[in-house]
Amino acid sequence: MTAPVAESTDALQSLTILGNMTAARLYEDAIRFDNASITSDGAVAVMSGAKTGRSPRDKRVVRHTESEQDVWWGEVNIPLDEDAFVALRQRAVDFLNSRQRLYTVDGYAGWDTERRMKVRVICARPYHALFMRNMLIRPTAEELADFGEPEFVIYNAGQQSADPLIAGVSSKTCVAMSFERGEMVILGTQYAGEMKKGVFTLMNYLMPKRGVLSMHCSANEGPDGDVSLFFGLSGTGKTTLSADPRRRLIGDDEHCWSDQGVSNIEGGCYAKCIQLSASTEPQIHAAAIRFGSVLENVVVDPRTHAVNYDDGSITENTRACYPIEFIDHAKIPCVGGHPRNVILLTCDAFGVLPPVARLSPTQLMDHFLAGYSAKVAGTEQGVKEPQATFSACFGAPFLVWHPRKYAELLAARLEKHSATAWLINTGWTGGPYGVGRRMTLAHTRAILDAIHSGALAKEETQVEPAFGLAIPKQCEGVPPNVLMPRLAWSDGGAYDTAARILADGLRAAARDL
Repeated sequence: MTAPVAESTDALQSLTILGNMTAARLYEDAIRFDNASITSDGAVAVMSGAKTGRSPRDKRVVRHTESEQDVWWGEVNIPLDEDAFVALRQRAVDFLNSRQRLYTVDGYAGWDTERRMKVRVICARPYHALFMRNMLIRPTAEELADFGEPEFVIYNAGQQSADPLIAGVSSKTCVAMSFERGEMVILGTQYAGEMKKGVFTLMNYLMPKRGVLSMHCSANEGPDGDVSLFFGLSGTGKTTLSADPRRRLIGDDEHCWSDQGVSNIEGGCYAKCIQLSASTEPQIHAAAIRFGSVLENVVVDPRTHAVNYDDGSITENTRACYPIEFIDHAKIPCVGGHPRNVILLTCDAFGVLPPVARLSPTQLMDHFLAGYSAKVAGTEQGVKEPQATFSACFGAPFLVWHPRKYAELLAARLEKHSATAWLINTGWTGGPYGVGRRMTLAHTRAILDAIHSGALAKEETQVEPAFGLAIPKQCEGVPPNVLMPRLAWSDGGAYDTAARILADGLRAAARDL
């Protein structure tokens, strides 16, 4: 990838360009100019505007001769002509030039120093600057002084709408990326998550070109150095389950697996905080309530400035963004060895998958390619309740290559390093959504404890006929009627019917890829 972005700030004409401001300064500006407030616990609370989740249907990728044979074109990567991208970029730059003050943030994507990318964010909202200051890997003073030109630039003009008259643009929202220019343009959405996922999309393009597997997963490390990966869509528990006080957190969402091991892409975490509490998620709660954290779209008491984490009236997708070092036991630098356990998390809205099953290599590939889960309320615009979905590699909206490229890289890594694969359902049991109940966090934690201790791998299993999954007969802390999902249903025949439907869907989703 070329990096012709020396003009990234030269094109800007704002009277005030504030580069790499401290968190304290960005707090001050967010309160003065961005309608933000300081919560009673010290975080800054902000609103993202009308869009409170990603807009995947508005994502565009420039079709270019250098990369067009690499890209998985279709609903995920919708092509855009170069001329249209230039017009969108100019619209963003014109808007940014109309602002009284702009903010730039320089940082790295990737803790692997051999492969990290230099990223620059240009935005008009101090909240966006603080968000990306948290989410990128923060350079040291020496690294910042020698940062030079970035390899990737994000022009965030989200307050300005896109122009639907531009060829290839279908609405007033557009998130467009050019790999050849090393640029991303955001128009018509102020949801900060678009920036972080744009960086992830870039890494999903570049890393496989170098033989490195990029992954939508969290990762942590045990006391003896054993690494676990947690794959899953937003809302399946990647952040919650990887934040384990008995294990060191490598990262909560985006990683690479190279010949040297696992490395985090990000410098921070972006955790869902609906119903957040110190009792259920102590590490995330402690990180979210301190100075430097950004709380997005939460409800704040106007008198006390206390946050009501149970209030989802603005959106169910309330979020907390904070530097990874805010998590106790975070591993800095965020790198680890080769994984011992690879865990696929699914939020099963049908309530038929078991809470845990051991996967054969073939089953792992099928479930990885199918990427079955449920979209959780608020994760995307328009999602009000869980919806069954199949998302290749548990992250289709962020893939660039065909899913089999990532699956083949994963299969090769698993075979070489003899990792054990598991499927964990954090969704429903005893019936589908609206009838059954959600898996308890206590049961899922008990399962993970048994996986990490090695006890679960030694348990005798029985095969569930609909899916052919090997389900452990026992797990300390988990009742037998929870381990075997059919036993949790009052109507076994209804379970069999629902299980067959989902099994057919899983097979079809994997086969279609």
